[in-house]
Amino acid sequence: MNIDLSGVLYSQLKEAEGKYKAALAKNDLENVKKYAKICANVERQLAQKVPDQMKAHIDKAKRWDEADQTAGTAPRKTVVERGERGSESEDDFSSFGDTQIQTSTVTWKDIGGLAEVKSLIMETVVIAGLSKPESIKPDKGILLFGPPGTGKTLLAAAAAGSLKATFYNVKISSIISKYVGDSSKLITSLYESARKHAPSIVFIDELDSITMSRDDDQSEASRKVLASLLTELDGFQDKKSDKLILTLSATNTPWKLDDAVLSRFPKRIHIPLPDKKACQEIIKIQTKGLDISQLDLENIGERSVNQHYSGRDLQNVCRDAMKSMTRRINKDIYDNIENMAELSFDELQKKTLKAGPLTMEDFTLAITRIKSPLTPKDLSQHEEWNKQFGAS
Repeated sequence: MNIDLSGVLYSQLKEAEGKYKAALAKNDLENVKKYAKICANVERQLAQKVPDQMKAHIDKAKRWDEADQTAGTAPRKTVVERGERGSESEDDFSSFGDTQIQTSTVTWKDIGGLAEVKSLIMETVVIAGLSKPESIKPDKGILLFGPPGTGKTLLAAAAAGSLKATFYNVKISSIISKYVGDSSKLITSLYESARKHAPSIVFIDELDSITMSRDDDQSEASRKVLASLLTELDGFQDKKSDKLILTLSATNTPWKLDDAVLSRFPKRIHIPLPDKKACQEIIKIQTKGLDISQLDLENIGERSVNQHYSGRDLQNVCRDAMKSMTRRINKDIYDNIENMAELSFDELQKKTLKAGPLTMEDFTLAITRIKSPLTPKDLSQHEEWNKQFGAS
């Protein structure tokens, strides 16, 4: 079980920063060096624990190293001196959005099934790009909801990749900050960058984790974060602009969303589990370049539907089936796996893993091993919510 230790590390960092400032005020050079070194070590640990902010934490660790090495002289400003909270400066906030930019090479053809869903998103993107009367405005937000693993992130990536738009794949952990007010500034920076690099697709996953219903017990800081996000979704800054800044958000639990958030997403699209035909398309995409002539795709598709497989589950089934095939075709490698493991990576790259035809037995074994976490009750809950609140 993975345990998130980032909260503990942030607490250690705050304590060490406080002691550093106190030592600095007293000109206690021994403790200045001591606590600067502690802060540098904690920042390096945070770089490993919070990969979305790895570069920022590594840069701060380097600045703490400078503070340690130059104690008693006149160093350039330390991390503490750069901001009143002791960890973030205004420059850190202003550049946040640009650090979230990703390149998407995914296109609509890379997604099996979901024809109706893809059509609805395509419509929004196309209308946004066309020259049109001023009164005709494209949707600013699309909410994708459904069971986990159904391709919500992939749909957002395809929208950006096909449009050649700037893609922001935003992780909640990169927005949420322990300091009051910081998260609001990060959200503002994100959308400022999106406007600067338009056309832009901003994808926010697990939206429910920052926009829980206001009936829930929320801190004042959380309410400010929510208010900031709602302001950006309203897009007041873009009322007279023809730039495309489309927010695609995803959730597995739409019933937990705040009503005000739902109103900002006029398109609320249910992403269901793949049907039999879609399952077959996904399998073809996942096994591209391999011999699948021996497969009864219709049979596999039907069994996949009965197993309540999501697109992610099907990906895992295909990978498991391919492992069975490679073990069968490459017996010389697997029989000698311990010796092979002693080789360097460069030496391994000189050898070739052969591929053969995938068989029904490969997939039958994979289906027995891969279990869907979804139940009929889970699926019906999404379907009921879609009947009440879905809007396309």
